[in-house]
Amino acid sequence: MPDPSIKNEDTYEELRDKGYSKEKAARIANAQANDKQKPSKKGGKNPAYEDWTKEELYDKAQDIGIEGRSDMTKDELIKALRG
Repeated sequence: MPDPSIKNEDTYEELRDKGYSKEKAARIANAQANDKQKPSKKGGKNPAYEDWTKEELYDKAQDIGIEGRSDMTKDELIKALRG
């Protein structure tokens, strides 16, 4: 079910697929849907989490304090990082 607070669901889903957090994806999608705002379409400079190595994902998870990261697979780390 679509979230009524998301103004541009397609953009939101695309950003989430690229590894953006829920909050950041929502902010960008809503800004792009608002004619009064002119957000950049460039987005972040990091590749999608799927392109990261497991070690890079682990290090990021460690940086932000994700519990149980040492037992996670690459897919589980991606899911945890996306929150």
